[in-house]
Amino acid sequence: MKELCVCGSNKLYKRCCGRFLDNGELAKTPEQLMRSRYSAYALGNHGDYLLRTWFPATAGTLTAAALSERGQQWTRLEILARAQQGDKGWVEFNAWYRAADGSEQV
Repeated sequence: MKELCVCGSNKLYKRCCGRFLDNGELAKTPEQLMRSRYSAYALGNHGDYLLRTWFPATAGTLTAAALSERGQQWTRLEILARAQQGDKGWVEFNAWYRAADGSEQV
């Protein structure tokens, strides 16, 4: 069965974030990195990927095991803006999740 990627790109998972999460490809743009990290959280069990793509100076005591846990249900990613200049870039986004009590959060 061919599944769409959970990042909301309307692309097949294996051609979208699956390239990074399952096949070890490196994201080439800030948007690819943002979408793949959102997908890692949404799918769970991708703590190694999240840790590898975390800025080392802010990782602190994070572990792949802790990052692999699904604490909430991620429901939607919306990319508002993106920019890249050389090896630096940014992505402005909203990410929605359902909290344990069932409420929707941004």
